[in-house]
Amino acid sequence: MPIPFFQVDAFASRPFEGNQACVMPLDAFLPDETLQAIAQENNVAETAFIVPAGEGRWQLRWFTPAIEVPLCGHATLASAHVLFNHLGFGGEHIVFETRQSGELAVARGGGHILEMDFPASPVRKIGVTDEMERAFGPRPLAAYAGSFLALVFNDPATVGALSPDLALVRELGAEADWGRGNVGVMAPGGEAFDVVSRFFAPGSGIDEDPATGSWHCLLAPVWAARTGKGDLSCFQAYPGRGARIGARVSGDRVILTGQSVTVIEGAFAL
Repeated sequence: MPIPFFQVDAFASRPFEGNQACVMPLDAFLPDETLQAIAQENNVAETAFIVPAGEGRWQLRWFTPAIEVPLCGHATLASAHVLFNHLGFGGEHIVFETRQSGELAVARGGGHILEMDFPASPVRKIGVTDEMERAFGPRPLAAYAGSFLALVFNDPATVGALSPDLALVRELGAEADWGRGNVGVMAPGGEAFDVVSRFFAPGSGIDEDPATGSWHCLLAPVWAARTGKGDLSCFQAYPGRGARIGARVSGDRVILTGQSVTVIEGAFAL
C-alpha cells in the first residue's frame, strides 16, 4: 500500500536548514504500532500523520523514532506547508485537531511565511542545581520548568559551545510536564537575534533537535517576561543547520512563524 510521502525542512528558507519532518497523508490512522514503525524507519526528528476531518480541518499526530509526542511545532509547520503547496488546499488557514494539544491553527502569512497559533506553556522559575551544571558544564544563570526544563546562560557563544553529557541530561527535568530528558537552553542573541537557543531531548529519543516549535512555546513567555518584548526574533543554533523562528506572545497563546522547503517527494511502500 503506497502512502504519499513528503520530507520537508521546516523553519528553513532553503534546503539543509531548519529541522527535517516527514509528512504522510492518510485516509485513516493506521494502528499505533505501524505508525511508530514508520517513524522509526523514516528516522527523522518527527513524522507527522494527517487525516481529513472536514473542510479545512485535519487530524494530526506526531511520532519521533521512539515515541508519540503531544506537540510538535516544526512537523505542524511542515504539514501545513504540504497541504498548501502539494495537496491543493486553497484556503487561508488550516485547523489541526490533536489528541493532547487541542486545535492548532496555521494561516498563510506574507510571502512564504506561515503563522501557527499554539498554546503557551505555563512556566515557573525554579532553582539552579549542581546537577544542571554537571550536565552542561557552565552553570546556568536561571532555570524554569514548564513543558520542558529551560536553562538560561549568559551569551550566545556559551550556548553554541555547549557539549552536554546526554546521560546526565536524561536525568534532568523531573519538574517538567514532559518528564525527564527534555531540556532547552537559551541566551541573549546579540545583535542579530533577540534570543539564541538549543534543545536537547534524549528523553524523547533525540539527542539534539534542530528546530523545535514546542520549545518556543516555553521560550517565548520566558524571554518576553525577562525582556519585556512581545515579538521575538529567535535562532535555534543546531550545529551545521540553524533555524530562524519568529515568536509572539498573545495571552495564553504563542504565534510562531517560519518557512519550509520540500526536499523529497514520493511514496512509502507499506
